[in-house]
Amino acid sequence: MNIHAMRLHPHQDLQAELDNWAQEQAVEAACVLTCVGSLRQATLRFADQPGGTTLHGKFEIVSLTGTLSRHGSHYHISIADGHGRCYGGHLLPGCHIYTTAEIVLASLPQHRFLRQHDPHTGYDELTIQLTD
Repeated sequence: MNIHAMRLHPHQDLQAELDNWAQEQAVEAACVLTCVGSLRQATLRFADQPGGTTLHGKFEIVSLTGTLSRHGSHYHISIADGHGRCYGGHLLPGCHIYTTAEIVLASLPQHRFLRQHDPHTGYDELTIQLTD
């Protein structure tokens, strides 16, 4: 496992920056170890909903988890508003950084994460390959 750290800045899109990193670094398999920071806007797909919901305001990132590679990604996020109310779901484009996002990632050099259509779920799901 190789550890990578990054910091995102105001107005950057959280998902786009993570996906861009995987593309630019030609990452075959990685996971999110930790993320702290804040959002000025969050776009999430809540459980069992067909589309995304955009939330406006200031939110603390409580957690971010996921798998990523140059072949695709899948992230879930939990955020809290100024009253401590938490929201969580599938991370979509449109999660814009408010002040910062401090992220630690682990790349897994002996694995390849692919996304392949699963007819049972209707989604592109994780396929794991060993590269050795």
